[in-house]
Amino acid sequence: MPEKNSPRPPDSLRRIAPKLADLTSQVLFDDVWERKELSKRDRSLITCAALIALYRPEQLRFHVKLALSNGVRGEELAELITHLAFYAGWPSAVQAAQITEEVLSTAR
Repeated sequence: MPEKNSPRPPDSLRRIAPKLADLTSQVLFDDVWERKELSKRDRSLITCAALIALYRPEQLRFHVKLALSNGVRGEELAELITHLAFYAGWPSAVQAAQITEEVLSTAR
């Protein structure tokens, strides 16, 4: 059973692509993210790593916030970014660091 406070896609996605918004809510967040084989914390780390490697800054911003709410610490995100600099590329890591710093500064 999904949590009541599961993440939801932005209203802008629902306006332009309602079916995609439904799939995001029902399949991604209410099913995949709720599977017990991985913790939400681990899923957040994996997702942030994938988004950094794929250079998806807009989605990364959302998922850094989600990672923090799932118990990932800022120091762990910094270590993830540093580690990925050598695998995903320096520009991706620098962008991720800037996004993470922005998110952390608003969370304080």
